Amino acid sequence: MNNPATPLLKLDGVETYYGPLRALSDVSLTVAEGTVKVILGSNGAGKSTLLGTIMGVLDGQPQRGTITFRGQRIDGMATEKIVRAGISYVPEGRRVFPELTVSENLRVGAYTVRDRQSTRRTLERVHDYFPILADRQTQPAGTLSGGEQQMLAIGRALMNEPELLLLDEPSLGLAPLLVRQVFDIISQIRDEGVTVLLVEQNARMGLKVADDGVVLEGGELVVSGTAAELVDNDEVEELYMGAASTTPEPSAESDTSERGAQRGARNDVDLES
Repeated sequence: MNNPATPLLKLDGVETYYGPLRALSDVSLTVAEGTVKVILGSNGAGKSTLLGTIMGVLDGQPQRGTITFRGQRIDGMATEKIVRAGISYVPEGRRVFPELTVSENLRVGAYTVRDRQSTRRTLERVHDYFPILADRQTQPAGTLSGGEQQMLAIGRALMNEPELLLLDEPSLGLAPLLVRQVFDIISQIRDEGVTVLLVEQNARMGLKVADDGVVLEGGELVVSGTAAELVDNDEVEELYMGAASTTPEPSAESDTSERGAQRGARNDVDLES
């Protein structure tokens, strides 16, 4: 068990660049063990860049600052080692292996776990979270709906038995009913001991499940606080809560569009496994 006084994840003065352009500027934050922390912000604010920086998927980044996990520095570490250290990542766009079956995708996620009995227990838990995955075990992942692929991507990340789960826009493109289901699962994951760092444009849903959060704009942290404080913040309400309430909800048709699902599946970079 991590010392409660020590954050599970800590970023201190992190700066990330794309060529000469600074995408993250002096970002410092902590993620406490057993919590959900949400990162809010508009498109282009640097939210996905922040998760990519933590996971070591951006070559040579961060250029400045430190990232520690369980008190050990992971900035500059290879992504595979970060995964083995106990962090899993579900990037935006799901990125399942479309030609592999649901079962095979889940097994790929468990490749770092050598204890077969532990893997079986984790698989049972994933099936409890997402019963549809148990029903579709032999089905090619590329033929699943967008919502089902999102469930599979989260389930595959959990097969690594992570201490920390990074989720990038898990509600993107999903029908309202599926959005609620996914966020219910995020709460369950946290309640069962997995810490979650969540990037989400749907501020209302994100703050409902989060313990605390930050707002990122132009690569800088501009607001931070508990979920209740962010809900009561007038600026957050105007810029993000209002946008979430006025933006049309994605339709069920958009979620089940095979073309959309296949487009999300074509990128086979399996960062979380």
